[in-house]
Amino acid sequence: MKLLRGDGPPLRVGHRGAAALAPENSLAAIEAALREGVDAVEFDVLGDGDGLVLAHSHHDLDGDRASLDDALALIASSSAGAHVDLKRRGHEAGIADALRRHGLLERSVVSSLDAAALRDVRRHEPRLRVGLSYPEDRLGVAGYRAAAPALAVGLAALKRTLPIVLPRWLDRAGASAAMLHHALVTPRVVARCHARGAGVWAWTVNDGATAARVAAAGADAIITDDPRILRRSTS
Repeated sequence: MKLLRGDGPPLRVGHRGAAALAPENSLAAIEAALREGVDAVEFDVLGDGDGLVLAHSHHDLDGDRASLDDALALIASSSAGAHVDLKRRGHEAGIADALRRHGLLERSVVSSLDAAALRDVRRHEPRLRVGLSYPEDRLGVAGYRAAAPALAVGLAALKRTLPIVLPRWLDRAGASAAMLHHALVTPRVVARCHARGAGVWAWTVNDGATAARVAAAGADAIITDDPRILRRSTS
């Protein structure tokens, strides 16, 4: 799986499977994303008492959760790649082992907010590529329209400094990509990442206008709850 778009359109990445089409982080959501022909499927991984499962936070661990092995088996049966978002430290070896077991090392990227976690992933499996996520949105505030004005103010400040500090952060993490909130994706930050050979993946893009903007800025991948919007917006 490539992390850079090259001369083509941005890669289409389903967020939490395809969260607009089926319950997030479920096998049904992954199947929905694959039916839409995505280039990769993103999902969140946590550990519970029985092993590694798909979940965004520990609040989501109640009830049955899809196992990481089941999710990877589904993706391995397709031509899509796996974007594994590691939500907590301590599971780096287990994720690397699972991707190796399913033959997905070359078709995967593991992301995290934690540079140390990404270094641990690569220590367990040097062939795995990793992506540094930014900024932290642990409570999912970016998904609430009512929070948009306050969020915009905070992101505007980050946007000014990010092209300066992000290359250092990528080097520290050994990252091959930056997974950025879409408001932070600008031509300048894309150019700084590309100068280091790192891709820029924009999250979470759920409308056509935003998809078109980040594509024009040079984003290499667009992560969306609804992959159907990308058929119209970035072709």
